[in-house]
Amino acid sequence: MSRFSGALQLTDLDDFITPSQECIKPVEIEKKVTSSGAKIKIQEDGYFQVEEDGSTQKLQKVEITLADCLACSGCITSAESVLVTQQSQEELLRVFEENQKIKSNGGYQEAKLIVVSLSIQPVLSLAIRYNLSPNDCAAKLATYFKQIGVDMVVDMTIADDFALLEAQREFIRRYRATESDGIKNVLPMLASSCPGWVCYAEKTHGSYILPYISTTRSPQQIMGSLIKQWVGHRLGDRPIYHITLMPCYDKKLEASRQDFFNDETQSRDVDCVITAIELEQMLEQEGISLASLENSTFSQPWLASEASDVFPELKRHIGSGSGGYADHIFKYAMSELFGENCSDLEYKCLRNADFREVFFEKDGKIMLRFAVANGFRNIQNLVQKLKRGKSQYHYVEVMACPSGCLNGGAQVRPKTDATIKELTKELEDVYNSLPCQTPEDSKVVKELYDVWLGGLESDKCIALLHTQYHAVEKNTNALNIKW
Repeated sequence: MSRFSGALQLTDLDDFITPSQECIKPVEIEKKVTSSGAKIKIQEDGYFQVEEDGSTQKLQKVEITLADCLACSGCITSAESVLVTQQSQEELLRVFEENQKIKSNGGYQEAKLIVVSLSIQPVLSLAIRYNLSPNDCAAKLATYFKQIGVDMVVDMTIADDFALLEAQREFIRRYRATESDGIKNVLPMLASSCPGWVCYAEKTHGSYILPYISTTRSPQQIMGSLIKQWVGHRLGDRPIYHITLMPCYDKKLEASRQDFFNDETQSRDVDCVITAIELEQMLEQEGISLASLENSTFSQPWLASEASDVFPELKRHIGSGSGGYADHIFKYAMSELFGENCSDLEYKCLRNADFREVFFEKDGKIMLRFAVANGFRNIQNLVQKLKRGKSQYHYVEVMACPSGCLNGGAQVRPKTDATIKELTKELEDVYNSLPCQTPEDSKVVKELYDVWLGGLESDKCIALLHTQYHAVEKNTNALNIKW
């Protein structure tokens, strides 16, 4: 990672925290020492120092990486869209080209196995963009990726299942915990799958809020562990280049976290994140209409019994289009803690449609109170209540983008006169039309807990399906820069 690409952009989400004037990186730049003043001249090929005698010296470019962004206490937005070399379309195509050259020279064993994992939200975004059914869109995306050099295209539903199951069990442990267990009853538990929210918490509220955030990894990073740690091993420890298709630019930051770098393999669990907007741009640049492509299959490399390729059959989970964390954990907790079952949950909207709650009452006492809080306005209200000790919730599904992941900052924007709100409603309708997946019913997930992870609650489960967070200290020596 060496520089920002030319595409530094924010989408038209109207919900963000103003970029900080503290967003800097101190860099030592070597230049000639002069006894007189010098001017800076900006040209197309860079910045030049102009001396009084007319001589010029090209100034060195400042290098900024995603790691710098994670360590900086500066800007936070609901669509942080810093596109850096290792997380760009150009890098993706460079890897494909390099891999093809290795294969052409007969080095099949040295060539990387390129795997693309598709999450549901960008697939639906592209399906609406190209007027396709969700399954046809997924199948045509598989064709496109294979045409440009991808070896396997896989569905991320399996990682969504793992994330929900782990989050459910984590909530029960927290709810039942007492000081005598040596574990604090840290409630509410706050969802951890949104990197924009996690980054905001680390940079803005530090150690105070971090203990409340679920340690369960996001589906993207669970998928990274599954692909690199399990699939790679099953396929003979071949080097793997893993790409995810996501609805959010912040997923690039998440993939770049040092926590998800494997020292043994010297690689990240997710090597590159591509978004719906970027994929749309790639298709347009190549003059390809997604609708014109043939349908292709997904791979299922998880187990020997599931190794055959299949045409996509996309599924959703109950609850929100952000994964349904609140619904799944609420129902699981009702059953596990109180022996009660319910069908559909009835949420009550509070301040706005993006802040809603549901509760379970028994013998006149509220036993469970859950909420869904989308967008930074609602997140800030939630955090302030927590700090004042006024929060009554046991769990909150927190997402940085208004309306959640279906309206992620990197989803395809409307091409007609439709508003963002109308497009999001259409995405929600398409999502809710999909058949429902119940994580507990997945035979593949159950078997993987045994053969890959060594059982529930194992040390390997903790190592590969959970993570930790780091408070980012404010830089009090930052320059007061105005852009």
